[in-house]
Amino acid sequence: MSDAGEADVPEPPEPPDRERGSVQVLGTAHVSQASVDEVRDTIERERPDVVAVELDEGRYNQMQGGTPDDIEAEDLLSGNTVFQFLAYWMLSYVQSRLGDQFDIEPGADMRAAIEAAEEHGSGVALVDRDIQVTIQRFWSRLSFTEKLKMVGGLALGITDPRTLGLTFGAIGGLLVGFLVAAFIAPLLGVGDVLLLGITDAATLQYAGGAAIGALIGAVGGLLVIPPLESAEEYTGGLLSGFSIRVLGGIALGVVACLGLVATDTFVGPFSTASVESAGIYAVRGSAGMLAGLGVGVTIGAVVGLFLDAAGADVEEIDEIDIEEMTDGDVVAAMMEEFRQFSPSGANALIDERDAYIASHLNDLREQGYDVLAVVGAGHRAGIERHLANPAGIPSRESISGTASSRRFSPLKVLGYLVMVGFLAFFFLLIMAGVRNVFLLKVFAAWFLFNGIFAFTLARLAGARWTSAGVGGAVAWLTSINPLLAPGWFAGYVELKHRPVNVRDIQTLNEIVDDTERPVDEAMAAMFDVPLFRLIMIVALTNVGSMIATFLFPFVVLPWLAPEIGGVDALMGQLIQGAENSLELLRGLL
Repeated sequence: MSDAGEADVPEPPEPPDRERGSVQVLGTAHVSQASVDEVRDTIERERPDVVAVELDEGRYNQMQGGTPDDIEAEDLLSGNTVFQFLAYWMLSYVQSRLGDQFDIEPGADMRAAIEAAEEHGSGVALVDRDIQVTIQRFWSRLSFTEKLKMVGGLALGITDPRTLGLTFGAIGGLLVGFLVAAFIAPLLGVGDVLLLGITDAATLQYAGGAAIGALIGAVGGLLVIPPLESAEEYTGGLLSGFSIRVLGGIALGVVACLGLVATDTFVGPFSTASVESAGIYAVRGSAGMLAGLGVGVTIGAVVGLFLDAAGADVEEIDEIDIEEMTDGDVVAAMMEEFRQFSPSGANALIDERDAYIASHLNDLREQGYDVLAVVGAGHRAGIERHLANPAGIPSRESISGTASSRRFSPLKVLGYLVMVGFLAFFFLLIMAGVRNVFLLKVFAAWFLFNGIFAFTLARLAGARWTSAGVGGAVAWLTSINPLLAPGWFAGYVELKHRPVNVRDIQTLNEIVDDTERPVDEAMAAMFDVPLFRLIMIVALTNVGSMIATFLFPFVVLPWLAPEIGGVDALMGQLIQGAENSLELLRGLL
C-alpha cells in the first residue's frame, strides 16, 4: 500500500515521574451518539496522561484528512489482496449501515476521543494493529462457505433475496445444464437422448453454424465493435451500448456462419465434421439449458423465499438497542453470534486484536502513564482480561505477521491434480512415441484455448486490451500452477493505469445502500468504481481460465484426436505410454 499526504502520527508525551501508571478501558459503540458524549465527558473528568484509541496509522491518517491508501500493483501478486478488500468492504458496509441508521459517522467515538485529548492536553496513542494485517489474517481464516456468506451479504444489499435467488438459480441452472448435457451426459451413455430426435446431418450443421456464429459474434462484438456511448439515448433506454455490441456481434456472426453452411463453404477448422459436431453440442446443450433453467429457477426461488423469510424475522435495530451495545451482556451475545459464524475469523478479528491492544496499553502503563483506552465495546472484556495477567499476553510480533493460506485447501488440491494430469498426459504420449507435431498442436491448442477464454472474460469485465492480453498470455501456465492465477497478472497491468484506493469502498457502500436504484443501474454504477472493476477483472480472468481447463479434454482433444486415429486411439497411446514407462522402470531397477 502507498500513502500520500500523511498526517503526523501522534506520540505520547514524556513519561511522568512514577514507577507504574494505570489503564482504564472505556467500551464504546462506534456508531452511537451516547458513546461520543461519554468519551468527551470521561476525558474531561479523568484528564488522563494518554488517550489510547482503537486506530492504526492508516485509519488515523484517513480520519485526519489524509489521502486514502492506494493498492500497489505489486501487492496483487501476493494473491489475496483483492479478496481481502472484499472482507474489508463487508465489514465497512455493516458499520456504514449502522451509522446511516442512527445518523452518525462511523468512528465518531474515536474522532471525539482525539479531539477531546487535544483540548485537555492529553497525549494520543494509536494502539490497534494495522488494518491490512487484520483483514488478511481474517480472510485467510475464513472457510470457503464463510467467504460465500460474506459475499452473499453484499449481494443482498443490492437487491432483494427473491430476485437474488432467482437470478443466481437461473444463471447456475443454465450453465450447469449446458455442461452436463453437452459434455458429461455423453460419457454416461445418455447423450443421444438429449438430441431430441435431431439426427439429420444438414440440420445439425445449421445448428452448429448458428452456435459457432453466436459464440464468435458475441466475442467479436465485444472486441471489435467500438463502444456506443449514446446507445441508451437512441433505444429509449431499452438497450445499453454493451448489449448492442453483443447482440450486433451475435447477429452478424450467425448470419455469416449460416451463409457458409448454406453454400458448403468449409475451410480449415470450419469443416463439415466440426460444424456437425458443434451442432450436436448445441442441441444437447440447448436441451440441458432448458432443463437446467427450470431446476435452477425452482431451487433459486426456494432459496430466495427462505432468505426473505429469514430477513423478515430480523427486527429493525432501534436507538435503545444501539445504546445498550456497551452493556456487557449484549456485547457478549454479539461476540458469541460472530464466533458461531466463524470461530477462526473471530480469533483474527477480535481475540488477536485484544491481545495486541492490551500489549500496547501494558507498555504505556509500565512507562508510568495513566491511560484511558477508548475501544469498541466488543474488545473491552478481552483487553481487561489480558491486562489483569500481563505475563500471558502474546508478543505483538507473533500476531502481527500475515497469515498464510491453508496449504492444502480444496482449490489448491484441485490445482495440483490438474497440474499432475497435464504433465502426465504429455509424458505418457512422449513415452508412447507420439509424433512431436501432434504434441505441439496439443500444446498450441492449450495455449490458445486458455488464452481466448481468459482474455475474453477479462475484456467482458472491462479490462484494457493490454491487461486482458497479459492475462490471456499467461493463462496456459497459470491454469496448471495452483500457486498462480492469470487474474493477478491482468490486475497487475490494470493497476498501472487505473488507481484504486480505500475510498472506493465508501463509494460502493453508497451504491449498495441506494435501494431505490434498479439492479442493472446499480451494477453499472459499481463497474464505474475502480475497485469493483479490478475485482471483477481478476475474478473473471481466473474464471475464464478455469472454464477453459475444464472444457479442454471434452472439446479440444476430441477435435484433435482424429489425427492419430480418434479418441480411442488417443487413449490407447496413453495406455501404451504407461506400459512403456513401467518397462523402463523395471529395466532401471
